[in-house]
This record gives sequence, structure tokens and C-alpha cells, in this order.
Amino acid sequence: MGLTGGIGAGKSTVAKTFTDRGAYLIDADKIAREVVEPGSEGLRQLVDAFGQEILAADGSLDRPALAAKAFSDDEQRQKLNAITHPLIGARTQALLDAAPTDAIVVQDIPLLVENHSAPFFHFVVIVGADEELRVHRLTTSRGLDEADARARIAAQATDDQRRAVADAWLDNSGTPEQLADAAARLWDERLVPLEAAVRLGQVVTPDPALVAQDPDQASLSSRLTNRLWALCGANATTVEVRSSDPVTSVHVVARDDDAALAIARALPAGGFAAAAPGQFISADAGRPAAVSVTT
Repeated sequence: MGLTGGIGAGKSTVAKTFTDRGAYLIDADKIAREVVEPGSEGLRQLVDAFGQEILAADGSLDRPALAAKAFSDDEQRQKLNAITHPLIGARTQALLDAAPTDAIVVQDIPLLVENHSAPFFHFVVIVGADEELRVHRLTTSRGLDEADARARIAAQATDDQRRAVADAWLDNSGTPEQLADAAARLWDERLVPLEAAVRLGQVVTPDPALVAQDPDQASLSSRLTNRLWALCGANATTVEVRSSDPVTSVHVVARDDDAALAIARALPAGGFAAAAPGQFISADAGRPAAVSVTT
């Protein structure tokens, strides 16, 4: 599953709660730091590309110095991304490959919405808080001045953009303890059953109480179609919502018979259990969907 939230929203509290309950956490920020540690291939490539001036006195990466060079124009930014993105991707994949088969993998990605990667996760959790509250936290707890805090918030996705991809929204307008309690309930009531259903290929019955918790019912159809496109890729020519009440019905047209077989293999692992030949049901009791696949 993917976990994200705007700066100052309280995502770290949720990540810790999930980890305490057994999550296999992959922290994108931590990986981004690891791949450019002193002595790493990533740091060597950055020095080759941007010069010795990006190194601090102790040989570590001087991030402000790198930013001054790498974000000066689009060409330099692309040079930076060409170095770091493959290294981050390879390290992330290695951690995914090492995860236990029954693990609930939580990928903590600050820019998950901005990078348009939500469809590639079984489930997306967003931690949200009012902008003024986030500004207060950033200025009092992190020592940012107000203008810097507001600029950082403005540079990220809006709450509307986050809600459009969220399967669960954890509101952090209260205390850290209240947020941790909400995260623990989500873990127990939604994420643990979802992991088991996907791993075992189980068809589940929709739970009206969980369905009612959807943060943005209007975006459910687009979330489902985007998820199915991510799973089907070039094997599908059409992914179309046929109806949405009470269960979202989606029709997938495969490119040919071989593509239909490939889709049939991909859907159960992607969260849609096989119910009959060409028929698949969502493994998430809070996101009811029926998927038909034809050629």
C-alpha cells in the first residue's frame, strides 16, 4: 500500500503506528538518502555530473549546494533525476523482493500524488490536516518561517488532488494519539483483511460500514479504472465503468486471447479475486467492484 500526506500533516505518526503493528515499511526519503551516502555509486555519479563543489567538508553530500546546481534549469534537473531515480528504483525493488509473502508492505512516499503513482498500489492512505494547522506545526515544531512553510505547502498537491486518489483519509486535526488510534483501526479493520484476501485469492462481501468511509465517492470509478489500467497495461484496449451502484461494474476488453490470459493472471495479485472465468471481484470489502474481461 502507499502512504502519503502533505508536509506537516503527520504522516510519520501513521508510519510508526503501522510499523508497530507489523508493517514492512519502505521509506522513500530514507532510500533517497541511502543511495547517495559517502562511498556510494550514487554520490560518485553526482560528483562526476555536478563537480566536487557538491561535497561537504566530511565528504558527504552538501544538499543545498547540489540543489543550487541541479535545480538551476530543466536540463540540470533531468541530469539529477537520471542519476538518482534508477538507483532509488533498484533499491526499492530489492526491498520489495525481500518482503515476506504475508507482509503488509507500506511504501511511505511524500510525493506519491504528485508522481501519479497511486494506481500502482493496492490501497492508498492519505494523512490530511487543515493548512493553517500544518503551517502552525511547521513553524513551531520544525522551525520554518511562515512564508517558507506556506511555499512548501503550495508546491505540493492540493487536498482535492489527494482525496481523488485516497482509499482512506486519516484526519490529523486532533492529537497524535487520536491519529495513531485511527491508523490502528484502519490497520485492523481494512488492511489486514485486504492483505489476507489478496494473498489467498478470496472473494469478499462488501461491508457497508467500510464503503461509507470512502473519502471521495465521486472519484471511486476513476480510482478503479486507473488501478485496472496499471494492472492490465498494453494487454487491454478498453477499461470502462458500466455501472456504479451498489457495486462498481467495470468491463475490460483484452487485446487478444493471450492478453486476456495475462490479465487473468495479473488481476488476482492486484486485488481482484477470480470468481469465474473472465469474472473478478474486488478483494477490498470497502471498495466493491466487479470486473469482467472479454476479447
